[in-house]
Amino acid sequence: MRFAIFGNTYQAKKSSHAVTLFKLLKKQGAEIGMCREFYQFLVSENMDIKADQLFDGDDFTADMVISIGGDGTFLKAARRVGRKGIPILGINTGRLGFLADISPEEMEETFDEIQNGRYSVEERSVLQLICNDKHLQDSPYALNEIAILKRDSSSMISIRTAINGAYLNTYQADGLVIATPTGSTAYSLSVGGPIIVPHSNTIAITPVAPHSLNVRPIVIRDDWEITLDVESRSHNFLVAIDGRSETCKETTQLTIRRADYSIKVVKRFNHIFFDTLRSKMMWGADGRR
Repeated sequence: MRFAIFGNTYQAKKSSHAVTLFKLLKKQGAEIGMCREFYQFLVSENMDIKADQLFDGDDFTADMVISIGGDGTFLKAARRVGRKGIPILGINTGRLGFLADISPEEMEETFDEIQNGRYSVEERSVLQLICNDKHLQDSPYALNEIAILKRDSSSMISIRTAINGAYLNTYQADGLVIATPTGSTAYSLSVGGPIIVPHSNTIAITPVAPHSLNVRPIVIRDDWEITLDVESRSHNFLVAIDGRSETCKETTQLTIRRADYSIKVVKRFNHIFFDTLRSKMMWGADGRR
């Protein structure tokens, strides 16, 4: 198999896992392509790494992409994969790890399973932002969420929201998080959004610190279109696409819809989402016992 590898370039103490990964892949006779930035980082840490080829940007092909790091590293890899349709395997050297959910201790067993074709591939929906701001249109796709946020600490923003052209609500809040099911366990969850199973074909709309206690998250179909008009005392606001933020003028109308492609995520053959909830989030755990 041909693998393309992306990795975290900020955690030197965890880079030894990359050496183990390379040994496992070479043992299987795999062809290894590597993101040049990650390769240079490992070399600078005196790691003995030999890749068959290096690549920049999205100039690569592979049978499978490997992201070694946390969920942030996985999101960056997904952005580089884009429409290529290459499945991505996440090896978790970070903290929680919902997308990157293979532990370093599971690597050998996991790659034996992959070599024998014993793995599954899940299709994850992607959000697309449409607006006339050229900075946001450089990379308008989000696997997790698109967040509309106030830019300063002085006052909340007003976000007029419509669904398929029908008025929903005007949110007076610090922001609004529009999340895919994949992103429902990320930023959206931290501001009170619902957990959504990955294949539910839905979008969650969750306000950030709303002024009214009557405002609650809402879940809609992912083939519906969301239109946002934002007002702010500072006349600008932030748009964060999977954590990458840009300043926007308040005259900018934003449209959010499901993208016309999906991201393929590699899971172990026996993977069950509810098991992940219990293990990662201690779902249902009772501390009294």
